[in-house]
Amino acid sequence: MRDKVQKENKRHFDRRRAKYLGIVRAASVILVVMLQVLFIMALVHWMTTDGVKVYLAVEILSVLVAFGLVNDEEYNQSFWIIILLVLPGFGFILYFFWGSRRSDFLVNSGLRKREQEMFNRLPHNKWQLEELRQVHPNKIQISRYLAYEGFPVYQHTKTKYYPIGNEDMVADILNDMRAAKESILLEFFIVYDGSFWQDIEEVLKEKAAEGVDVRILIDDFGSIFMDPGGMKRALRKSGIKVESFKPIHKRISSINFNYRNHQKIISIDGTVGYTGGCNIADEYVNRIKRYGGDEWKDSMVRLEGDAVWTLTNIFIMMWEDSTGKTEENIEKFEPKWRSGDTDFVQPFSGGPHKAPYNPVEGAYLRMISKTRDYVYITTPYLVLDEGLRYSLIEAAKSGVDVRITVPKIYDKWYVYMVTVSNFGSLLKNGVRIYQYNKGFIHEKDMVSDDECAVCGTINLDFRSMHIHHENGVFFSRSKVVEDIKKNIEDVMENSSEVKYEEWRRRPVLQRMMQFFFKITSPLL
Repeated sequence: MRDKVQKENKRHFDRRRAKYLGIVRAASVILVVMLQVLFIMALVHWMTTDGVKVYLAVEILSVLVAFGLVNDEEYNQSFWIIILLVLPGFGFILYFFWGSRRSDFLVNSGLRKREQEMFNRLPHNKWQLEELRQVHPNKIQISRYLAYEGFPVYQHTKTKYYPIGNEDMVADILNDMRAAKESILLEFFIVYDGSFWQDIEEVLKEKAAEGVDVRILIDDFGSIFMDPGGMKRALRKSGIKVESFKPIHKRISSINFNYRNHQKIISIDGTVGYTGGCNIADEYVNRIKRYGGDEWKDSMVRLEGDAVWTLTNIFIMMWEDSTGKTEENIEKFEPKWRSGDTDFVQPFSGGPHKAPYNPVEGAYLRMISKTRDYVYITTPYLVLDEGLRYSLIEAAKSGVDVRITVPKIYDKWYVYMVTVSNFGSLLKNGVRIYQYNKGFIHEKDMVSDDECAVCGTINLDFRSMHIHHENGVFFSRSKVVEDIKKNIEDVMENSSEVKYEEWRRRPVLQRMMQFFFKITSPLL
């Protein structure tokens, strides 16, 4: 009993220490930004002697930067042009940290090379594309597009959909890990200490002791309130390999708060895989409540069979990028079991290294444009670029039943402001919008025409489509399509539909705040 109390006290101490270290790490980054600002302020003294010439020179440079470097879509471009012209000097710092896409950066060129090596390992499976064309001729363009981008379609894969983070999903994950013989690979945006992580950690240590190759890749910014140093030391003592994706405190001169790894992948023996919206934290599996409401609404999918090979390779690509080392003997991670299932399953990924043609947004745009009858979407954030906005509106105008469900109980109030501000043009043009009432909805699913669906990490926002590394799975002729449709219908039954006239009558102060945050949405 005494040992149990001491162990629990140590857990509480470690959590407080991790939170403290997270604050210290965040503060160190803020300090560097402030030092940059002080440097700009120091230039004011210089400008007092020759201010007009200096200011004109900086403004001319700003114009060149605005039109030469800011090559994003019109909405994002307009925002940064204003920032660079109104705030010459400091605007450069903001753009460097938050706006610069720098697709030719060494880091992105390296990732593109690793991705091409990944594509060379994946099969082509052209005969399965032809079979899919015969089954769903109207949706084959979506699958062909993903195949062109390097992501093959598979069969021989058993699938299971989890419409909410719950103990059934946790039990399956833990049981699959316990059965591992060769490898367990985990990649998550957020890993936070709690009972869910402790259950996983216990199994991982047991398997590592048995000689299983156990690896964990976490995003350094997403898991900022973990203690990565302490976590790495403890796990490595147990034989577990752990890495952080783009540590924010290293190489301070090249800090960029964008380009985060928002992917969630589990690969076990290369044969069983999981992906979806859930991170490793207690709220995602409803062991604790956050933000009010009865539940945290999320979704995951389990794959077993050939299609896990793509998920595994996505992990390896990001692992190599984080370690700087090329993985040897990748064949050991290949699937060892094939099911007889004839579902069409197509895992895919994307990120800023693919700019300006990201397969993540491309898949969503094609699903929307190829819809004949209906398309239902769930997303925690609705921060649209013009391409997505146009596609959703055009689909609704053509008679497609377009429905989007977003939270009513939110996690980030400022992003919620942008979400609500985006309702107007959609509602006015026939898109139906629902707000989920039972709790925070974090799932990122889409289903269309009873024929195809996507489950993954992709929010309907600017960051997922252009800035973050994301992944998802495209399903066709699969029970998962039916399961996702039923889930979204259940979600809508527990939601309130937003009407255009109701949206127009919102308070003036709320409108002003929403307008402000919508303008600044490229920073969110």
